[in-house]
Amino acid sequence: MNRIMPALVIVGLVLLFGSSCIYVVNQRQYAIVFGLGEIKEVVKEPGLFWKLPPPFQNVVYLEKRILTIDTPDADRFITAEKKNLLVDSFVKWRIADPKQYYISVSGDDRRAQDRLSQIIKSALNEEITKRSARDVVSGERTKVMEIIAKKIGDDAKQIGIDIVDVRLKRVDLLPEVSESVYKRMEAERKRVANELRSTGAAESEKIRADADRQREVILAEAYRDAQKLKGEGDAKASATYAQAFGANPEFYAFYRSLEAYRASFKSKQDVLVVDPSSEFFKFMKQAGKTGK
Repeated sequence: MNRIMPALVIVGLVLLFGSSCIYVVNQRQYAIVFGLGEIKEVVKEPGLFWKLPPPFQNVVYLEKRILTIDTPDADRFITAEKKNLLVDSFVKWRIADPKQYYISVSGDDRRAQDRLSQIIKSALNEEITKRSARDVVSGERTKVMEIIAKKIGDDAKQIGIDIVDVRLKRVDLLPEVSESVYKRMEAERKRVANELRSTGAAESEKIRADADRQREVILAEAYRDAQKLKGEGDAKASATYAQAFGANPEFYAFYRSLEAYRASFKSKQDVLVVDPSSEFFKFMKQAGKTGK
């Protein structure tokens, strides 16, 4: 029994010593090995590794996964036209250089997020102050985001951080400013609408005037062609009448009188007051004599 106890103590010490010389790095972590306060090695791949026991060497683990900075409250910025904007943003980031990250923020994620928040706010302020509220809200929003992401990425590299994504969740005007902006937007829309109406009315008058001109031209040409055809018809009729008159003048005179009688007594209500001895009733008188 006296021999077993020392053996167990020795085994325990060996196991304790061995466990202090082994460390495990999983796929979600970086490991930084320190020797007497100095960085000796950075382990980026997962696995089982050996080191000297404390206090000669110790290990600090850093997060390898993507982290998020999501500001709980919107920050206030001033645009180029001196209007206040409330901007709510978020940033996706991860540790790219574990050694530089530890040197910069001592491996403290909270300190890293504070540094990044300051960088983000500075980049947003620099870009928003150059632009109008309209550009930030809609006009150049994509361009603004690209510039801000590049600036944040360049500054973040200095502390060993890689920026994965930057987004503006919300960009709003202050309530007292929103009303004036909406009124100005409404006035601008009304101005554009009135301009379009005026342009449309002018085009309408132009089209109407052109249609009236074409109508007058068409009617004039039609009247000209009709008069021409009528003249030609009258000429042919006169030639026909002349030919008929030349062939048999008495028959022609008789035919013309019948046409006159037909036109005069077309309706039963027609009344004609004429001297019975006039030439108009010449053929009627002759017909009466012939009947006797």
